[in-house]
Amino acid sequence: MNLPAELKYTKEHEWVRIEGDVAYVGITDHAQKELGDIVYVDIDTLDKEIAQNEVFGTVEAVKTVSDLFSPISGTVLEVNSHLDGNPESVNSDPYGDGWMVKISIANPSELDALLSAEAYGELVGA
Repeated sequence: MNLPAELKYTKEHEWVRIEGDVAYVGITDHAQKELGDIVYVDIDTLDKEIAQNEVFGTVEAVKTVSDLFSPISGTVLEVNSHLDGNPESVNSDPYGDGWMVKISIANPSELDALLSAEAYGELVGA
């Protein structure tokens, strides 16, 4: 399983990449494998403030629809428009082209509660 060490993770299977005062967020390799073929990503929270653990969108796979939970509080600055026509990017490149949103970091201390790659790997049995 692919678990980049430089990322932070949540128990709900989201990952976070910090770049300055902005966080890129997506779902983990483990999550995309569990969901199966992703056919649609629905995120309607652009320019909205969201709280940590609040739902910021959904991801639809052939088998199911799953909520996406924000790992941090902040404002959704950008939604990955690439996913509109290419939702399968979440399956093929979950940590690259498959990112979902960019969020401003409202409370940097929330990042301390996120999981390391090692801790997330233990959680999912990797």
